[in-house]
Parts: sequence; C-alpha cells; structure tokens
Amino acid sequence: MEGEHNSDEKESALRGRSPTTASQDGRGQTSEVPLAQQKVEEGKVYSGDGVLGYLEMMEAQAHELSLKQEEKEQQEKKLNRLKARVQELRARRDELRAKVELQEKRLLDKEGAVTDPAQPSAQAILEWKLKDVRAMMQFFYLTGISGKLTTQGVCFCISTAYEGTYMDSYYVEILTKPEVKIQHHSVPVFIPLEQIAMKYLQTDIRSFLSVLSDHLNAYVGRRHQADQLEEQFSDRIEGTLQRNSLCNLLVFNYKVSRNSKTFLFNVRLLYGDLCHSLPTEAIISCTSGTLPLLAEKAAAHSYAFRHMALYKAFDSLINA
Repeated sequence: MEGEHNSDEKESALRGRSPTTASQDGRGQTSEVPLAQQKVEEGKVYSGDGVLGYLEMMEAQAHELSLKQEEKEQQEKKLNRLKARVQELRARRDELRAKVELQEKRLLDKEGAVTDPAQPSAQAILEWKLKDVRAMMQFFYLTGISGKLTTQGVCFCISTAYEGTYMDSYYVEILTKPEVKIQHHSVPVFIPLEQIAMKYLQTDIRSFLSVLSDHLNAYVGRRHQADQLEEQFSDRIEGTLQRNSLCNLLVFNYKVSRNSKTFLFNVRLLYGDLCHSLPTEAIISCTSGTLPLLAEKAAAHSYAFRHMALYKAFDSLINA
C-alpha cells in the first residue's frame, strides 16, 4: 500500500510540472528554467531591440533635418546681408554719380579754374566733346552728313537726295562751348528744327542730326515729286496743283478717259509722317460721275499714290 501511494504522488508531481530546460547560473551551477518562460523572455528582448532601432533611426533623421534647417537659415541670413549690401552700394553709386555730375557742371561754369587733378578739367571735357564730334563726322560721312570744326564748335552740312539724285544742302552750326546750342542754320522755317533740338541736341547729337536729315530728305523728296508731276503731266492736270510750303498736302484734279468719255478726278494727298516722302492718305473722288467702275478705279489710284512716287504712279495710271 505504501508503494502504491508513493507511485501516485510521483505521477501527480510529474503532471503538475512544466517542461524545463537546464541552464547554468553565475556560480556554474545548473538550474532548471521553464521552457515557456524562456520563450516569453526571448520575445521581449527581440521586441525591445526593434523599438530601440526605430527610435535611433528617427533620432538620426531628426538630427539631419535640424542640420538642414540650420543651414537653410544661415543661407537666408547671408542672402539678406548680401541684398542689404547691394542696396548700400547702389545708393553709394548714385551719390557718387551725382557728385561727379555736379563737379562737371562746376568745371564748365568756371572755365580755366584750377581743379582737383583727379577730376577732369574743363579743357579735358571740351577735348572729349571735340573728339566725339570728330567720331560723329566720320560716322555720318556715308549718310550725306559732313562737318568741319570751328573755333567754337562744329558746322554740319546735311546733303539731301531723292532716288539717287542730289537735291540741296543745308547747314547747321553748333556751339559746344560753354554749352551745346545752335548758332546759325539754313534749315527752312517750316522744318521743326526747334522741336528736334529740344528733344535730342543736349543728350544725343547723333539722333539730332539723323532725325533732322530724315525731315530734310523727306521734304525735298515730296517737293521733287510735285515738281515732276507738273512738268511731265501738265496736259493731264486740270488747273493748278496746290501745295503748302512743307509739301505735306497736295491737291489737284486730273482727267481720266473711259469708253470715249472723260471724267474729272480730284485727289487730296496727306503726308502724315514728315520723315517720309510717300503720302499716308490719298482721298480720290470723281466730280462727274458715280458709276461703280469709277469708284473701283478711284480705289486703285489711291493705292498707287500711297505706294509709288507721285509722278511714277500717275504715269502708270494714265497708261493703264
């Protein structure tokens, strides 16, 4: 009976215990640790390593972003400093430019006065102006503009031509001392010389001469066309050709024959651009009929007058 009782106790003890595994402690002794407990502890260690790695990665990224943000802020501060420096230098430049202009004006007002060697003298400025004038004379040589130096400035000669034929020459004498201005000229009074001078003479003498030359060449071109029309086609013009001094308005009548009938056309040419020798507007009307064919012919004549020299257009129209 006692043996059976001991056997039952051993079996009961074996059923109540979990599987174990042997391990050694720090003293070299072997101890038994339940297998389930070991697996739980291993899981905890593995999970802890993953969280720590993730946190370390996040910390590294945050540090990198912090460095980039700091670098960006430094660049912005540097850019702002550079912009402020640029503004400061521009203000300084404008201040120095104003001082130089004021000094040059004083030098011109006080001719012959002793000045700072670092600043140009009045004589040096005058020589610079004369040098610029010589360069301009060379520049305009092939455009019909020539000139020669005088004791007080320069005298320009503007030669005009139309379709390769020399027409007239006009002279403009310009003073360069103490200030640039026109002293004498032979430009016709109806040419807007004063307005051209006010716009260009003090700041851009090349543009002044170029624009004045355009006005003069256009004027002689319009005048030449009107003269040729009267000389070559006096038998086809009814009455007198009317024109003003600038020749930017021409009015005349001419006869047109069609189907054994003669019609009288009236033409009014307006030259809106004084720098060109062709009209900007040609108004033609028939005083002796209103047939559709006459209106069509008038339109064709208007186009010809606006795109060809006056006497050439007239010749092509009457021989059409």
